[in-house]
Amino acid sequence: MINAAIVGLGRWGKAIVEAVQGKSERLRFVRGVSQEPGEVAGFAAAHGFEVGAEFADAVADPRVQAVVLATPHALHVDQVVAVARAGKPVWCEKPLALSRSQAERAVAACRDAGVILGLGNNKRCFASMRELERTVVDGVLGDILHIEGHFCNEHSTRVACGWRDDPRQAPGGGMTGAGLHVLDAFVNLAGPIAEVDARLFARKPAPDPRDAIAALVTFESGATGLLATVRAGPMYWRVHVFGTKGWAEARDETTLTVARNGDKPQQQALPQVDSLAVLLEAFAESIETGKPFPVPMSEMLDVVGAFEAIIRSASESRPIVVGRP
Repeated sequence: MINAAIVGLGRWGKAIVEAVQGKSERLRFVRGVSQEPGEVAGFAAAHGFEVGAEFADAVADPRVQAVVLATPHALHVDQVVAVARAGKPVWCEKPLALSRSQAERAVAACRDAGVILGLGNNKRCFASMRELERTVVDGVLGDILHIEGHFCNEHSTRVACGWRDDPRQAPGGGMTGAGLHVLDAFVNLAGPIAEVDARLFARKPAPDPRDAIAALVTFESGATGLLATVRAGPMYWRVHVFGTKGWAEARDETTLTVARNGDKPQQQALPQVDSLAVLLEAFAESIETGKPFPVPMSEMLDVVGAFEAIIRSASESRPIVVGRP
């Protein structure tokens, strides 16, 4: 059993705790950190751990074998580096960083310390997305030609948080909160992205924003892609992969449709899973056994690099080559 600290006990930090506490045989939280510990003391007590205000104290605690970060984006890299230097595995909520150069700092710190770095791209663990990945990897679709994806949710209308409404910490409208998951799916399924051309359309500023961001992407393989996200829209998830032998579409968390050339589309209804719990279990398994974490560090960097390029492209209203100044 891995004893962990949870840093950040807002909406998502609490969701992380609830995904595993008292349910997992590999991971449990023994300590929490919050800027306002009094406000979450009841939650912490109900879930069997103590809570304080000092990040450094939690990292130094000898009982704490791993640290999970659910903190504002701008804090991620320095916190990852601090945990790695303490010789402890670290899970960081996405985005790992807002620029590739900063993400490289975090990855290098974990590599140098020889510790596991986990990242909260839990949408990879939707039942539909795991089956879509298997379909792609097994060559059912042939060579990948094009991918389309969309993810939106209404969290922006229900989650009041100053830093989430700050474009310095959450740039690109819904790209940072929701669209990044689609971008992660693209890199996972089709590899690194070479160029992006993005546009942000904002109709109403935060709080309770109304905006959409869309991006055309070209992969290093030559495949193309189209992604979008609309803040304030009801939950919607779709990733659609087109290849030389057919297409496959993951719709919501449990539906996959596959159409091979010459055949009628076949739809599968897959069992529901808790995607967050699945990924947290994988993090604990990596710590215990050395099994690679499902999101390779190279893909973490590729996603941040493409994300940085999309934000720049939307700001400058022109195509941007990923990784080029």
